Amino acid sequence: MPLQAGIVGLPNVGKSTLFNAITRAGAEAANYPFCTIDPNVGVVEVPDARLQGLAAVVHPKRIVPTTFEFVDIAGLVAGASRGEGLGNQFLAHIREVDAIVHVVRCFADPNVTHVSGTVDPVRDMETVQLELILADLDTVQRRLEKARKNMKSGDKRFALEAEAVDRLRAALEAGKPARAVELSDEERALLRDLHLLTSKPVLYAANVGEQELASADGDPLVGAVRAKAAQEGAEVVVISAQLEAEIAELDGEERQEFLDGLGLQESGLDRLIRSSYKLLGLITFFTAGEPEVRAWTIRQGTKAPQAAGVIHSDFERGFIRAEVVHYDDLVAAGSYAAAREAGKVRLEGKDYVVQDGDVMHFRFNV
Repeated sequence: MPLQAGIVGLPNVGKSTLFNAITRAGAEAANYPFCTIDPNVGVVEVPDARLQGLAAVVHPKRIVPTTFEFVDIAGLVAGASRGEGLGNQFLAHIREVDAIVHVVRCFADPNVTHVSGTVDPVRDMETVQLELILADLDTVQRRLEKARKNMKSGDKRFALEAEAVDRLRAALEAGKPARAVELSDEERALLRDLHLLTSKPVLYAANVGEQELASADGDPLVGAVRAKAAQEGAEVVVISAQLEAEIAELDGEERQEFLDGLGLQESGLDRLIRSSYKLLGLITFFTAGEPEVRAWTIRQGTKAPQAAGVIHSDFERGFIRAEVVHYDDLVAAGSYAAAREAGKVRLEGKDYVVQDGDVMHFRFNV
C-alpha cells in the first residue's frame, strides 16, 4: 500500500480546500463543521525538475513522475479522545496514515466561522496535539497493565516492554508526543503494533489569506506557528489554500504567468508535496531511456535489489547488478556515452544503498 500523509486540523481551517487544490479531486468543502466525514484519498504527482533535465538528455517518448497520497480527514474538536464530534472516526483515520500534515488557520475572515470563535493558531495546535496525546495515553496505559501482568511469566521480553511503555506513559503525561521518546530497535519492534498517533512525523501547514501571503514572514500568527513547531523540531510550510485552489485550475504557461505575477517561483503546493514526501524519509531514483523517463519512490536506506523490486518483482528476484550514474553527473556530461567516458557510470552490487537522484539500469536474470 502506498505511503500516505493525512491532512488534519480543526474544522474550517482550510483542510478540504487545500486537499482539493492538491488533488483536484473535488472533495466537498463548505463553511460548517464536519463537512468531511469519510476521508477522501487523492494521488498527487511529486514535482521534480530533474525529470525535465533527464528528458533533455535522452529525449524520451514520455515522462512519468512518481506519486504520493494525501488523505483528507474530518475536522477534530476538543474532546475527540472522549468521542466528541467525530472523535473515534477521526482518530481511527489518523491511525491509518503514515504522517500528519496539520493545517493551522492563520487568517481572519468573518465569513468563515472558527469552531472556537477566535483565530489563535497556537491554541489550535495544542488542542489537536492534546487530543492525540490523550488517545495515545489511553492506549499506552492499557498496554502497560497487560505487560506488567505478563511479566509474572518470567519472560524478560515483557520486562523490556513494560519499561519502554512506562517511559512513553511518562512522556505523554508530561504533554510530550511519543516521537519525542528514544526507543531502541528492539523496543520499537515490541511496540510497533501500538500504532501511536503522536509517534507519526508532523508537518505544519500555516494557512494564510491571499493578501497576507506576500508578507507572511512578518505575520505574527505565522511566527507563532513557527515558534511552536520549532519546539517539536517540526517544519512549517506557509500556504494560502484559497489561492492554491485558484492556481490549481490553471495549466502550463497560464499557471506560470500567474505565479510570476505574484512574485512566486513555485506554488505553495509544490513545496508542501515535497516536504510531505521528505517527512516520510522518501527519496527518488530514476530510470531513463528512449521509451520513457520515470521517477520511482523508495525509502532512504533502500538497497539496489529492493529498489529494483519497486519496478518489478522479477528485477529483485533475479538481480545481478545495477548500472548507476547520478543525475548531476549525467546532465553535466550531456549523454550516457559521455558520462561513461568521464568515469561517472559505475556498476553496483546487492549491498549498494541507492541515493536520491541516482539514474539506474538494472541487470537481472530469472
